[in-house]
Amino acid sequence: MYSASDLRPGKKFMMDGSPYECVSYSQKVMWRWGSIINIKAKNLLTWATIPKTFSDHDKFESADITMNNYDYLYNDGENYYFMNQSTFEQVEINKNALWWAEDFLQDWDKVMLQEYNWNPINVQLDTVAVLEVIETPPGEKWDTATWWKKPATLNTGLVVQVPLFIKVWDKLKIDTRTKEYMSRA
Repeated sequence: MYSASDLRPGKKFMMDGSPYECVSYSQKVMWRWGSIINIKAKNLLTWATIPKTFSDHDKFESADITMNNYDYLYNDGENYYFMNQSTFEQVEINKNALWWAEDFLQDWDKVMLQEYNWNPINVQLDTVAVLEVIETPPGEKWDTATWWKKPATLNTGLVVQVPLFIKVWDKLKIDTRTKEYMSRA
């Protein structure tokens, strides 16, 4: 059991019968009356983020979220298919649940899936993805400036702004949290 004062960003807990993850946390001490705790919590099943206020006496159960290694196989337009690396069991996750990750998933990528009650609910990606440029305007020979940018389409369909010296077939490191160019791979 957690008390509300134990909640911190990243902590997973049960509230109203659903698993939640604490996104932000602030505490205000009210002297004799204890503390007021304000959090933003993300529902791990619906992805809705809600603000909540608790006293430091409120209690929560831990959410039974497990992480397992999977290989990303393919998507059929509706669902994404993954294979467990140890049992070779295949699972699917609806496209609506992975809308934020589809720009980074490539066939046979190794990923971690979050599972709740043995059902996959989310994918956890590395913070850096290596993707290949398939289309970008040509740069001139003297374009070595790194502060000017041009658009580049990557092999997953993601379009990012890159320096002028980047060309087709270059492999780039992309930050999966911000969807921004980091460097060449």
